[in-house]
Amino acid sequence: MRLNKYIAHHSSYSRREADKAIQDGYVRVDGEIETNPATDIEEGVSIVYVSGKQVSPRDKYTVIVYNKPKGELVTKSDPKGRRTIYDTLSKEYKHYIPVGRLDYASEGLLLLTDASKVASALMESDLERIYKIKIKGEVTTEMESAMLNGMILDDATAGGHSHSKVTSMEFKPFIGYKIQKNEPNYSVLKVALSEGKNRELRRFFAHFGAEIADLKRVSFAEIELNNLPTGKVRFLSRSEYSALFKFLKEENKEEKKSNARESKKPAFKKSEEKSVAKSEKKPAFKDDKKKSFKDKKTTKKKS
Repeated sequence: MRLNKYIAHHSSYSRREADKAIQDGYVRVDGEIETNPATDIEEGVSIVYVSGKQVSPRDKYTVIVYNKPKGELVTKSDPKGRRTIYDTLSKEYKHYIPVGRLDYASEGLLLLTDASKVASALMESDLERIYKIKIKGEVTTEMESAMLNGMILDDATAGGHSHSKVTSMEFKPFIGYKIQKNEPNYSVLKVALSEGKNRELRRFFAHFGAEIADLKRVSFAEIELNNLPTGKVRFLSRSEYSALFKFLKEENKEEKKSNARESKKPAFKKSEEKSVAKSEKKPAFKDDKKKSFKDKKTTKKKS
C-alpha cells in the first residue's frame, strides 16, 4: 500500500494532509524519514510514525450524522470569515472528516467520521443519496428525460460556483425521482442519486433554466435524517453501524481483489504504459448494479 494512503486510512489525516506531512519530513518508516508519498509499505509489518505518533491499522471508528443548516460551509476554515460546520460542532468533533459536501445554501444530512478510510469508501461509493428539492418553475418533459437517461453537458457552468474549475459534466441517470408538486411558480421533487458531484443538482436544473430555491439531503444509503433537529448531531444506531460494517467489509474484499489483479499484471515500458492506459480508460460511470447497505433497488417514479 502507498504510504500516503496507509496514513489516510488509519488516522484522521486526509490524503492531502498525509502528503504534506510526508513531504515536510514528519514521517518515519521503520525508523527512517520518508519523504515520498508513493513509497510502498507492507500493512501490518512496516512501522510508521507521523510527528512522533505511531499510525497503526485499526478497526474502530465513529460516524456521526449532522443536520447541517443553510449558511454553513463544509470546510475547516474560510478566508472570507463565513461560518463553517466546525463553528457549530463541539470540540470533540473538530478532527472529524466530512463525507462529501453540501454547499453553503444547502442543508440536511451530512456524515462525518474520525477515519479517513471510512470517509473515502463512502464518498467514492455509488450508494443512494436522496434529496428533497424545490425549483423555480415547472418540471418539464425535457427534465424528466434527462433524469431518466442522464446527459452530458460541455458547458455546465450554470448553477456552479463562480470560481469553480468544473466547466463540463456528465450526469448519470437518477436512481429515482418523485414529483410532489408541479406548478408554474415552484415545483417540489424528491430525487435519488448515486453520486455527489460538485453542485450536481444545481447545475442539472440550471441547464433547463430552473433555479433550485431549496435543497435538503434527507438520507445517505440506509442512514436517514428523520427528525434530527437542525444544527444537531447523533451517532449511528446499532443497525446502521452493522450495515456500514458489512458494506466496508465487502469494499475491502473488492480492494484486495483489485490489488491482487494489479500485482499479476506484466511490466510495461513507458511507451507501452501510455498506450495501454489510453485504450483501457474506463468510462466516467460504471454500469454496475447500484449499491446500498442492503442492496435495495430504488425504482424511478413520477407523478
